[in-house]
Amino acid sequence: MDKIANPAPGFQRNPDKIITIEPYVGTVTVRAGGTVIASSTKAKVLTEAPYPAAFYIPFADIDFGKLSATEHSTHCPYKGDASYWSVLLAGETGQNAMWAYERPFDEMTEIRDHGAFYASKVTVEATPA
Repeated sequence: MDKIANPAPGFQRNPDKIITIEPYVGTVTVRAGGTVIASSTKAKVLTEAPYPAAFYIPFADIDFGKLSATEHSTHCPYKGDASYWSVLLAGETGQNAMWAYERPFDEMTEIRDHGAFYASKVTVEATPA
């Protein structure tokens, strides 16, 4: 087995922690007002109790022209450091509405190059196939 080069300290401290990442079978669409910000049939669902499930959408399916990178960042001991983008069309509500782990810990590489959106800031619709 290959040695993990960038292991998550959270899993080292809490090996019983469960985070699942599965493909979403269907389409996930993100809108601000009536404008589509992202739409994908390749989204992934990340489940981590006690948080609500989050849809991670491939960067290729996100319209970065409607987003603006911010200086905000957060750290998760399981996933790594998150970068944030604001949804320009959503105004004040859209501040830091999308996050992504651009260099996640090894255990979470499936969400590299994927962004997730706060459903409280934009409309996230998941339509099963």
